[in-house]
Amino acid sequence: MKVKAAILEKTGKIGENPLKIKEIDLPELRDNELLIKVDVCGVCRTDLHVIEGELDNNLKNVIPGHEIVGIISGKGREVKNLNIGERVGVAWLYNSCGNCEYCLSGRENLCENKQFTGFSRNGGYSQYMIADSRFVFQLPVQLKNEEIAPLLCSGAIGYRSFKLANASPGSTLAMFGFGGSAHLTLQLAKRLGYKVVIVSRNEEHLKLAGDLGADFTLSPKEGDIYQGLKDKDIENAIVFAPSAVPVMNALKIIKPGGRVVVSGIHIDGEIKIDYDSQLFHEKTLLSVESYTREDMREYLRLAANLGIKPVYDLIKLEDINSALNDLKKSRVNGVKIIKF
Repeated sequence: MKVKAAILEKTGKIGENPLKIKEIDLPELRDNELLIKVDVCGVCRTDLHVIEGELDNNLKNVIPGHEIVGIISGKGREVKNLNIGERVGVAWLYNSCGNCEYCLSGRENLCENKQFTGFSRNGGYSQYMIADSRFVFQLPVQLKNEEIAPLLCSGAIGYRSFKLANASPGSTLAMFGFGGSAHLTLQLAKRLGYKVVIVSRNEEHLKLAGDLGADFTLSPKEGDIYQGLKDKDIENAIVFAPSAVPVMNALKIIKPGGRVVVSGIHIDGEIKIDYDSQLFHEKTLLSVESYTREDMREYLRLAANLGIKPVYDLIKLEDINSALNDLKKSRVNGVKIIKF
């Protein structure tokens, strides 16, 4: 069948409109696959890294998009537990091998042979897509499609970052950068009883953070980060901004024994650590690589029960290059979502 999709023919700068709207033929379903009619697909910062070649500069002829909610319209003969007409979500982790030491120990996000939606396999910037039935998610009935889509990556990666931060109940958590992932993670932390400090250069982002319950907001434009936060008793931090500078700032401002978790799949710049001021006193620096299916199931339940919802704007598929350009230039407050 022919479908309309936004295709990355080759990597390029967002401002040069690298995605082309075309009609393509979908391949035949394999035995364990689903054909999904896409209703919505979130526009995620990871898509920027994919399109601009920061993950693979030789990537060609792929359809991005990995925050997908749609309806099953076809299934392979081995799919038994999902039915045509059922609503499902598709996320960044397209599949993993299922046999390696990481998959067998519940760490499939570290599998060396995993594939990614919208990168290794075609994603959700398309009217229809094919997904691995073992890696789709049944969704909470309390939430609408457009409320769920950003949870499937931005929310889930924030949740895994939050878990790895391992903050003490009621403690203060700092977040550096305030885009799609942070605005969902702030809601999670506040509903679970934490104090949250937000650091961002964008005044509109700081206003949204305040509206969503941040206890304190700070712009690096106001001066030295350490001086601005040294009295805030910050135990741990999550760095959402794709830059080395906030990583170094976060290590400096956390308390002894604290953790800094870097959520991004890619950051710009070189992390230069001064041992005495940034890593001594048993501080820990961690990265996050995707999330497991169990992480996602936990998070979707939490999001539904706690009422975590994105701030979003709906766009058409034809507006995707403009939306990505806005995202790169920090002109998006919350998230943008393609609605088919």
